[in-house]
Amino acid sequence: MLLLAIDTSANASAALLAVNGADVEVLGSFTSDVGNDHSEVLAPAIESMLEAAGGAKPEAIAVGVGPGPFTGLRVGLATARTLGFVWNVPVHGVMSLDAMARQALAGEPGGDFTVAIDARRKELYWARYDKRGGLIDGPHVSVAEDVPPGEIYGAGAGLYAERLAAVGAHPVRGFEDLHPDAVSLGTCAARALADGAPLLGTDPLYLRDSDAKVPAVMKGKLL
Repeated sequence: MLLLAIDTSANASAALLAVNGADVEVLGSFTSDVGNDHSEVLAPAIESMLEAAGGAKPEAIAVGVGPGPFTGLRVGLATARTLGFVWNVPVHGVMSLDAMARQALAGEPGGDFTVAIDARRKELYWARYDKRGGLIDGPHVSVAEDVPPGEIYGAGAGLYAERLAAVGAHPVRGFEDLHPDAVSLGTCAARALADGAPLLGTDPLYLRDSDAKVPAVMKGKLL
């Protein structure tokens, strides 16, 4: 099966994977190094990967549902839904922090651990996992001081290392720049499909209200 994976909960990321049961081969991948160019770079990156793979049509799509910022997350979800409709293929949702947890397993956690990314507003998006990468708690959005003690992986740990250390959460060296990426997200989806495990829909995990508000002067005109 040819699987297209998309994640825009942090930087724009996409990957094309050849899936044979639990075996996953990466045919192409892309991750932007700019944090706010999702709408400009995602579609061209996907087009380039498909062309490099001979123009074959993916048989399924996996998309990160967050948590993440409104604008970036919407770009990935809208792209996945549109391509799924055009290609008439299923679109599966995966929590982006689950993909990070899979990456964190390379650090051989000694027990339960946390993954965290920047949620802006001096807060973190985070979730708690057991040492095999199984979700225990979350996702949450909160200040660093609310994160449980123990090992913590991800770019959020690098941002607030001192505040986390004060509550007993210890950033794992070498994983302070870890973000969700499409290769790990697609691998999560592929393994779940191979195991017959359920995947999510494509509803976004925003976790908090949008910063965009209707001006008071306009509210009466919209009623």
